[in-house]
This record gives sequence, C-alpha cells and structure tokens, in this order.
Amino acid sequence: MRKKPIYFLLFMLVIAMALSGCSGKSTTKSSNAPASNKTSESGGTLKIAAQAQPDTLDPTVTTAEATAQPARLVFESLVTLDKNYKVAPQLAESYKTSNDGKTVTFKLRKGVKFHNGKEMKADDVIASMQKWEKNASLTKSTMDGAKWEKKDDYTVELVLKKPSSVAMTILADQTQLAAVMPKEIAESAGPTGAKEYVGTGPFKFSGWKKDQYLHFTKFKAYQPVNKPASGVAGKKAAKVKDIYWYFAPDASTRSAGLISGQYDIALSVPYDAVKQIESTPGKKIQPYTYGMEILVFNKKQGLFKNVKARQAVNDALDKKVVLQSAFTDKRFYKLEPGLFRPEQKVLYSDAGKEVYNSKNLDRAKQLLQASGYKGETIKILTSRDYPHHYNAAIATQQQLEKIGMKVKLDVYDWATLLEHRDNPGDYDIFFTGWDTGIVPHQYGFLDSRGNWPGWTNDPKIDQLLDQISSAKTQDETKALIRELQQEFWQYLPVINLGTYKNVNACSDKVKGFKWFIGPVLWNVSIES
Repeated sequence: MRKKPIYFLLFMLVIAMALSGCSGKSTTKSSNAPASNKTSESGGTLKIAAQAQPDTLDPTVTTAEATAQPARLVFESLVTLDKNYKVAPQLAESYKTSNDGKTVTFKLRKGVKFHNGKEMKADDVIASMQKWEKNASLTKSTMDGAKWEKKDDYTVELVLKKPSSVAMTILADQTQLAAVMPKEIAESAGPTGAKEYVGTGPFKFSGWKKDQYLHFTKFKAYQPVNKPASGVAGKKAAKVKDIYWYFAPDASTRSAGLISGQYDIALSVPYDAVKQIESTPGKKIQPYTYGMEILVFNKKQGLFKNVKARQAVNDALDKKVVLQSAFTDKRFYKLEPGLFRPEQKVLYSDAGKEVYNSKNLDRAKQLLQASGYKGETIKILTSRDYPHHYNAAIATQQQLEKIGMKVKLDVYDWATLLEHRDNPGDYDIFFTGWDTGIVPHQYGFLDSRGNWPGWTNDPKIDQLLDQISSAKTQDETKALIRELQQEFWQYLPVINLGTYKNVNACSDKVKGFKWFIGPVLWNVSIES
C-alpha cells in the first residue's frame, strides 16, 4: 500500500466520485446454445447476450467497450478501481510513491499464474506496460517519457518525467486496460493487438466462433486478492464453469432471448422492451447511468477541420429531439452540457450551457457558409448494433439537411465501424457513447497528444489538461475544469448530446450480477 495519496487532486476526485457503477456496451448473437445450467457454487454455464462483436480481445489497443468488457474476464492490471473509484492494488501487492511524486514502486504478488502456467514476474509487467503505453491514448500526455524499471523479479518502478496527480488513476482505468500478459506475447504483438489472449484473470479464453460467441472457462489456478470484492477490485471468484458471450447485434433478439430463457443476461436491452421484461415472471431489469452520447467529428481532413463547420452542426441540432429519437423515454436521458455529473462536485461545471442547445438555425446556416461548405456529401458512420447510436444518426441527418447539408449514412456492423473510424478518409462524423470519467484525461477525444479517432488538435485543451494534472487545491481544480469545458464548447472536438442510462436485464436465477464500468461477471452464480 502506498504511504499517502499522490496529490490533493486525486484525493478530492476520489471523495467526490462515490457514484454507482456505470459503463459499457457489448454485443451478442445466439447460436448453438450450450448445455443447460446446473446448480453449483463453481459450475454451470452463464450465457450473455451483448450488442457487438469485438475486432480484438486485446484491451490495450482500443477503447471499444466491445473489447474491454469481455477482455477483463481474462486480463488484469497492476492496480484497479474499488466501488468508490479509489485506486486499489490488483496484480501489485502494494505500491508506494516517492516524496517528489516522480517514482512509483510496485511490489508484485508472488505466485500469480498466467493461463499458460507461467508465473507472472517483473519482466512480464514491464513488457506489458511498454506495450500499453505505446497504444493507449491516455498515456500520451500523462506518461510521456515515463520509464519502467525492474528492481528484482517482484519489484517494478514507474519513473515519471514529472509528477502527475492522475497517473495512478489512468493506470487503473478500465477504458483501455493496462493489461498484463506474458512478456513473449506482449513483445510479439502487432499494431492490432496480441496474437494470443493469455492473462491472469479468473476466466481464460477458450474459443471464438466468429459472428456467434466468445467462450471463457474457469481458470482453476487463479489467485484471488484476499480482500472483499469492491467495484472491480478485491476478491474474484469464478462461480461458473463456462461463460458464453454471444454476439446479438439485434436488440430485439437480446430481449426475446432473455424472456425465452435462451440467455441469462442481456446487455443493453432496447428501451421499448423494458415494460415487457418487467412484466415477465423471473426476469428483471437493471438500469444504470452510463455517460454521454457523443457526436464525433473527423478533424484531420474534410469539412470539419474547420471549427465554424463544427459550430454550425452544434447550432443546428435540437439535442432534445436527438435524445428522444435515441432513447424513446425521458426516464433514460437528460439534457446536460457537463462533461461530468452534478454529483461530482469538484469536476462538474455547466460552462457552455448558453451554446449547448441553442437551436439557432439562422446562425448555423451563416457558420456553414463561412466554413466554405460547397455541397459535398457528409458521411456519418453508424451501426444498427447500437440502436441508440443509429437512431441519433438518423435524427442528426434530418436536422443537418434543414441547414442545407447533403448527408449520407454509412451503416456497418460495429466491428467494421471501428475499422473505418480509424481511417480519416472514410467519414466525417460518427456516434458513440462515453462513460463518465473520474478525471478529464480519460476522455480520449480531448487530448491532442493521443491518437483517438476524430483527432483533436487544440493546444489550449492540452495546456489545461496539464494544469489540472498538477493542481493542488479543490478551488484550483474546479476553476480549471470550468475553463476546460468553456474551451470544449468553443472548439467542439465532439458534441455532447446529453447523458443517458442503459438498461441491462437478467434472469432471477442469476445471483450476484453487478455493473461497474461494465458487467462484473466474477462472483456470479447461476441456479437451475
């Protein structure tokens, strides 16, 4: 355990962040369901329906939740987050920060085995962290120039170029997990990720039937942390023998499969299916606050390199209409200009509210003309795998046509969309969701020094993120967050349409299922 909090900011963020768990999306489809469940503390089969098929199970190379959610069954990190969003040791037994704030020393847990039987040691950690730093969008500003050094087989040091009050939070982040894998696998991985999925988690990867399911099995040699489960920290127990993670892109398939008993858990059921699920004996819903629905601009090439074009879109959109189209019921969305939630006292600001939902069509037309728009087709990437993104895209298309834009929807499955969003020549806009962060650095769409799709390039935002990293008081942090959000609504790297809730559903036979920045599937059992 470290002797004291790294800096005041991280301490205040943690205190301010006692929120209920939230996050994520997935995808699934049914086919060849495995044998029926049987009652056992460590047996049976858990069947999950999710929205999208991932393009990789390596969580270090993408921020896509279709990867992050199933991958954390397999992979673990040095540190993680407890239910209060406080950094907690995981593969590290303890960690300590030096007085100057530049060196963090991790003592590794002994006897932790990878799924291939090899013991995890310092060389594996260093190779994995170097791989993660190379790929993760969050590390470009907070850990630029950082070094990982081996002191012995069970001691590793992180040496930062400058103190950072958010480095440990980012190392514990679940968005692009700092996953530890065997050295030889980390070093042989290509730009699209590892070729083998071998981690230290409670479940091991056992198979991938393309377009149908992922299969995970209980890792019998798993070494749990000897502390109570909390968030994604503490004790993890594989209480089922098998997990089948089905790809069911069609939302009605997920809800119908849950109702019929084909699935035990359905992630992100359609909003119009909620009443039917609630009225079905033995089934229940689990709504949770997710985060922001965002419209992402391609700022590397094309029309939206020009800030006036981005501002024209913001003025043209009636956010309430877009959110109604996406989420159907006012219980599941909220008009909100903030990048954080009102409960996050240190981080919340309503700066920019005057332009957030201005609905000023005349100004939008003027800005569009000033941007140099010549009638070219604006391409919006979207996917029916996530109906709320798809419906938001349709509503946006209709509203942009009112100011004279020619707009075309390019509709793909989610995995293909993820490929296209990495290519600036393929689109102008895409839609996605973003779980509420606990530091602004977790928003990949803010930082110019990362390489997150959309390609933000705003030196002022970069400077503010650096200042927030080194802030020492609550008042200083709050003032900087307000300034950051004001700049956000002027520069518009993305448009925050508002906050929303997702709805999961499960059978009453499922015991212990929770949500914390994604589905928590360890410590979960299934009854016959």
